[in-house]
Amino acid sequence: MKLAITGATGFVGQRLVECLQAEGHGVIVLARDVRRAGELFPRSEFPQVEAVAYTPKESGDWQAQISGCDGVVNLAGEPLFGERWTANNKQEIIASRKLGTEKIVEAIAKADAKPSVLINASAIGYYGTSETATFDETSASGDDFLAQVCQSWEAAAQSVKDVGTRLVIVRIGIVLGKGGALERMLPPFQLFGGGPVGTGRQWFSWVHRDDLVSLIIKALTENQMAGVYNATAPQPVRMNEFCSTLGKVINRPSWLPVPGFALELLLGEAAQVILTGQNVQPQNTQASGFRYQYPQVKQALTQILH
Repeated sequence: MKLAITGATGFVGQRLVECLQAEGHGVIVLARDVRRAGELFPRSEFPQVEAVAYTPKESGDWQAQISGCDGVVNLAGEPLFGERWTANNKQEIIASRKLGTEKIVEAIAKADAKPSVLINASAIGYYGTSETATFDETSASGDDFLAQVCQSWEAAAQSVKDVGTRLVIVRIGIVLGKGGALERMLPPFQLFGGGPVGTGRQWFSWVHRDDLVSLIIKALTENQMAGVYNATAPQPVRMNEFCSTLGKVINRPSWLPVPGFALELLLGEAAQVILTGQNVQPQNTQASGFRYQYPQVKQALTQILH
């Protein structure tokens, strides 16, 4: 296939490009920073990958690159937890996803040879947070800020169906791999000071990065897949269990909890997403026949850290 990818230089995108290259597919990396994309995907190692400059929230010549592609994967968006949520920061988080997706859909609509599928990222934040409820792809959306972000993000992708392009929305949980969220959690454990965040009773719905990438590739290649799929492992865990398992895998104790108020001081409103969590089940994903390589958190952490 020939595929266009936004967000390809990110934690998930890099692994996706690596796997697509290994399978012999051609990839157009739509990147704000072409130099960095070229460093991540040098021609000597990625002969099938071409980096093209684009402006995510603006129409432009870059949109012509979409014509002739078999599929588009849209992973781009400002980081959700990079800093405290201020009014300006919130606007940028929404705009980067809503306007960025609108411009991708616009490019597909303009294309003479339209891609057959758009894989659009979203997040399990769509459902809001709860320590007691269980969510699947049929569950209603929440009403907090992150739920509003996901609603706008997904709504912007819907009109691609009007031009005959299949739409798959992947609601992504906490992605575990070398780097990402796990990299930020490890240092306290390595210094013998790790432990659960908040009460430890909140749900932690996670997915191994390789399983997420495999799900995206499956959605690109299987025409019967359409609609919403939760990219979470079938066995979410409580924060206590996750931290205890992490400690055992790296042979470190998990005894020093991080108080909720400390996280609130650091992240502000965003802390509530982590402190409350959500139990998300991948009902549609499993019904599609998707096979998880890492369904259990101990198995996933062992593979990543060893």
